[in-house]
Amino acid sequence: MSSEPIVNGGVQIHQRRRLPDFLQSVNLKYVKLGYHYLITHLLTLCSVPLMAVVVIQASQMNPDDIHQLWLQLQYNLVSVIICSAVIVFGSTVYIMTRPRSVYLVDYSCYKPPSHLQARFEEFMEHSKLTGDFDESSLEFQRKILERSGLGEETCVPEAMHYIPPRPSMAAAREEAEQVIFGALDNLFANTNVKPKDIGILVVNCSLFNPTPSLSAMIVNKYKLRGNIRSFNLGGMGCSAGVIAVDLAKEMLQVHGNTYAVVVSTENITQNWYFGNKKSMLIPNCLFRVGGAAVLLSNKSLDRRRAKL
Repeated sequence: MSSEPIVNGGVQIHQRRRLPDFLQSVNLKYVKLGYHYLITHLLTLCSVPLMAVVVIQASQMNPDDIHQLWLQLQYNLVSVIICSAVIVFGSTVYIMTRPRSVYLVDYSCYKPPSHLQARFEEFMEHSKLTGDFDESSLEFQRKILERSGLGEETCVPEAMHYIPPRPSMAAAREEAEQVIFGALDNLFANTNVKPKDIGILVVNCSLFNPTPSLSAMIVNKYKLRGNIRSFNLGGMGCSAGVIAVDLAKEMLQVHGNTYAVVVSTENITQNWYFGNKKSMLIPNCLFRVGGAAVLLSNKSLDRRRAKL
């Protein structure tokens, strides 16, 4: 930032010149994405113009020119060897450095049993009977339910169906096991993939992070192999699902010929709010029992059956 004196009636006034706001003029997020794409595909971007020039030159050659070129190469063994070595080396570097294709083979969403359903009227009656909410809070919850777009078949955990509710660590782990194991059982059944074939496991749950972790719980349940790369993400909010999928994708770029499973869920047994602060009541109305498991693969054989 610089300043220049301006004389006004014998008095010098310093006028400040502001530097341009680069954060406003350029979206740095897209610059970062463009740089990442450039570095990732640098070899391809450099080879495409070269191949285009070669194709253009070859298309302008007549049969006599091709015959003369063949005669020159036939009697110049050194040039042929060097050219072949360059082609082989370039092809090898390209194959080894190009990004692996990652396929979304299939996914499965957990469907809770019908006895866990919380219909709107039942939900409001239950909230009233707990005695923890005043009339204003009850009316606020009713408006949120009516405008949320949730259906009448959404479910809440077993512990929340009691009066009064019975939240506990054991009940929270039971909810996690029902959701995660239910989604994984369905996923393995639909894809015919054996748990021993899984090389990467990523689990994300923001509100419930026990010890042993949820990823360890899955490893022990399905007897996954000992050298599996497992990750347990917590405390990341609603963005954790996207982060988990991106982490699995990056791991599949490094470890070839394997499967990755991503499990995304949330746990509300111990995170129900019993108070009258309206901003804290919104999760009570929107959060429900649910979770999903996704199977990713970098195997070329899964290309045909993959959904994405």
